[in-house]
Amino acid sequence: MNPSFVPLVCALWALAVSLAPLHAQRWQMQYFYDQNHSALTIHDIQFASAERGVAVGLIAKGHHRQPTSLVTSDGGAHWQTVPLKDAPISLFFRNENAGWMVTAGGLWQTAEAGKSWSKLPKAPSPVLRVYFTDENNGWAVGPKKVALETHDGGRRWTAIRAAAEQPGKPEYSVYNWIAFATPEFGIITGWNLPPRRGTLLPDWIDPEEALSRRETPHLSYSLVTHDGGKSWKSASASLFGDVTHVRFGTGGMGLGLIEYSDSFRVPSEVYRIDWRSGKSATFFKDKKYAITDVWLAADGTAYLAGLLQAGQLRHVVPGKVVVLKSKDYATWSEMEVDYRAVANRAMLAAGGDHGMWLATDTGMILKLSQ
Repeated sequence: MNPSFVPLVCALWALAVSLAPLHAQRWQMQYFYDQNHSALTIHDIQFASAERGVAVGLIAKGHHRQPTSLVTSDGGAHWQTVPLKDAPISLFFRNENAGWMVTAGGLWQTAEAGKSWSKLPKAPSPVLRVYFTDENNGWAVGPKKVALETHDGGRRWTAIRAAAEQPGKPEYSVYNWIAFATPEFGIITGWNLPPRRGTLLPDWIDPEEALSRRETPHLSYSLVTHDGGKSWKSASASLFGDVTHVRFGTGGMGLGLIEYSDSFRVPSEVYRIDWRSGKSATFFKDKKYAITDVWLAADGTAYLAGLLQAGQLRHVVPGKVVVLKSKDYATWSEMEVDYRAVANRAMLAAGGDHGMWLATDTGMILKLSQ
C-alpha cells in the first residue's frame, strides 16, 4: 500500500467507528459490582418509571450474605447501595408510589421507589412473586400450589380455590409467574415436578451424569381469569421444560418462555401468545442461545435476553450475555452488548415507554442506548 494512503485509511476507519454507534442500539454498562473478596448476585430488577429503578440481591462475603438493593433516581446514571433487612426474591412496581418486594421472610411495601421499605403486618404463606393491578387488588404465588389474592394492598390474603384443584402432589408443585394483559385478563403459570429416583450429585461434580439425564415431560399448570381475578379457571398439560416467563404487549400479543434442562436438544423456546384467541405457536429456538427473559416493547419489538452457549452445562459456567430483537417475529438480529457482561441469567426491565435495562445475576446492570 502506498504510504501516503495510510493516514487517510486510518482517518476513515476512525470516522466509521465513531459514527456507527449513532445508528445502532447497544447495551452499555451502567453498574458493575467489582469488589475484592465479595460478589453480588442480583435476583430481580424493576423500574417504576424512566428515572427510578431498583435491583435487589445478595452480597456474599465468605459465608456471610448481606441482603442489598441498588436504587437509582436518574435512569441508572448513578446507583446507590441500600441495605435490606431480609433476603429478597422478587419485585413488583405499579408506579413510583406503589411497589412491593417479596423476601424470604415476608412481603414489604415502598411508597418512594425503593428508598425505604415497610414490612406488611400479615405476610402471606411463603411466596415467590406478587402482581397488583392497582394499589389494592393483587395476587401472590409460590410453592405447594399457593395462589392467593388480596383486595387491601396486601394486608389480608385469601386462597384462590382453583389453584388447589390441579393434579399432582402439592409438595412437588409451584406457581411461579403472574401476568395481566388487561385489567380483566390474567394468567398464572406453574408446574408439578416430582423428584427423580436416587440421589444426584450437583452438575458441576458429575457433568457426564447431568448431560445423560434425559428431560422428561411433567405437568405444566395455568390459571386464567377473564374478569379481573373474580374467578379463575385451572388447566394442566404434560410438557417438556418449565414456563418461566409470560409478557404481554398491546393488541392481544404476548410472549412466553420455556426453559429446558441441560440435556435437552435446545436450551429454551420462545412462543407467541394471542391471549384473545388462546392460541400459541413457537417462534424462536436456537441451540446457540439460552434465553432467560423476554420483553415486548410498546412499539411491538420483541427482545430476548440470555446467554451464548459455551457448553451444554450452562448453569455451571457463566456465558456471554446476548440480546436478540425482532419487529416481524421472523428475523432476529443480535444486538451489541458490553463485552464484560457474562452471567448465568439475564433479566430485562423497562421504565414505561422510555428506557430499557438488563441486569445479570453476576452483579451488572446495562442500559439500552438509542
